[in-house]
Amino acid sequence: MPPKAPYADTQMSAFLTQRMLELRPRKSQTQIADEAGFVNPNILSMLKAGKSKLPLDRVPALATALDCDPSRLFRMAVAQSSYRTTGAVIDEIFGTIVSRNEVIWLSELREASENKDPALTSRARTTLRGIFGK
Repeated sequence: MPPKAPYADTQMSAFLTQRMLELRPRKSQTQIADEAGFVNPNILSMLKAGKSKLPLDRVPALATALDCDPSRLFRMAVAQSSYRTTGAVIDEIFGTIVSRNEVIWLSELREASENKDPALTSRARTTLRGIFGK
């Protein structure tokens, strides 16, 4: 049995596979690769299969090509690349990286609480998890 691809079970691999399916037939894999500035469109197949990891410097262009949030894609790319060290440094310098959607959730939370900075109670946690079926 051949060895498993090193990044096959990552969020990045699953996300890219799903996102490219969602963009089809409007955008082909070759078009996405071209828009992201990849010379070889096969790199996307390698990323989806988990054979390669996404270099951090390629995140902004690929996010634009995939029409997705760059912060979310960045978090997935960091998780692929020695996350324990890189992720810890990024968290220390920048704090928690949030996506555009998370910023909207936070804004709504502040508005709903009238900017009172409420603690997360067990009831609120249960309610929030219920929204997501957890």
